Amino acid sequence: MSRLDYCNSVLAGLPQSTLQPLQRVQNAAARLICDVPYHEHITAHLRELHWLPVRSRIEYKLCLTMYDVHNGRCPSYLSDMFQPADTPSSPLRLRSADSSSYVKPRLRTKFGERAFSHSGPAAWNQLLEHTRQLSSLSVFKRELKTILFSRSFA
Repeated sequence: MSRLDYCNSVLAGLPQSTLQPLQRVQNAAARLICDVPYHEHITAHLRELHWLPVRSRIEYKLCLTMYDVHNGRCPSYLSDMFQPADTPSSPLRLRSADSSSYVKPRLRTKFGERAFSHSGPAAWNQLLEHTRQLSSLSVFKRELKTILFSRSFA
């Protein structure tokens, strides 16, 4: 599993057809651990092992990195990439100004949306405000995994 997770945040925004080989590797690992024949569905076993699918694992990594950015636990070159939504860039007072959201930069291509400067805030802003405001990393990880797990296997 560590091989699937290594640097997987660079895979953000890729189409499902590109992520499918990685998902097959994860499915094969689950089949091996649970001793499941090839013709049997693996979803129930992934749920039993409490493993997130590859796409959700990528989102998990993005949100963890954004948590570090939000709480000032990352290098300055990383935190300088992001602009909080509450910065007074316009005279208008928006509802998002009171939240812990980040501004997604405007991009002209779908390829640009794969950049961490865009995919990180996109994943972070999808979380509930309550989850984004958690102060403990271990509680945040547990809550985030629960959210992604329920999205994946609902």
